[in-house]
Amino acid sequence: MPGSRIVVQRAPKQFRKWDLLLELLRAAFASQENRVNPPSSVNTLDAGSLAEKSSQEHLFLASFASELAGCVFARGRPPVLYVSKLAVWPRLQGRGIGRRLMSALELFARESGHTVLELETRIELTENHRTFESLGFSKVSEHAHEGYDHPTYIRMRKFLGAVPAA
Repeated sequence: MPGSRIVVQRAPKQFRKWDLLLELLRAAFASQENRVNPPSSVNTLDAGSLAEKSSQEHLFLASFASELAGCVFARGRPPVLYVSKLAVWPRLQGRGIGRRLMSALELFARESGHTVLELETRIELTENHRTFESLGFSKVSEHAHEGYDHPTYIRMRKFLGAVPAA
């Protein structure tokens, strides 16, 4: 069955493969290098800042055939859960790993009282806009990074509906 070897879970507290996670993020974002301006914030990360980020946010990891395949971070308080740094190794893209990460994140959001998922994606990355739209996200606004006089990214949201009563 396709995807049956994909496992997604929250990163265990003992996760320490920060160098590997950094390598994954840089590989996944490399194709954007000459396409986005300003450069991606992934370029400012190092193993230590990733460890710090994961101590303040929720980190979900995907494995494929028992190897790290992808990741996504999330943070926020209900009702909004902000999604960032969704990444899948380029050689594994197209296997549904990103969708599985987002599905796990959506389930987590619903279970933790969030009714809105929110993310930002660069103006230039129209293929990402389409992918997120196919996952139920809609564009809600355009914004400019500091120092830019034109929009450089869009904000997208997915409304999850009311949280069921316990």
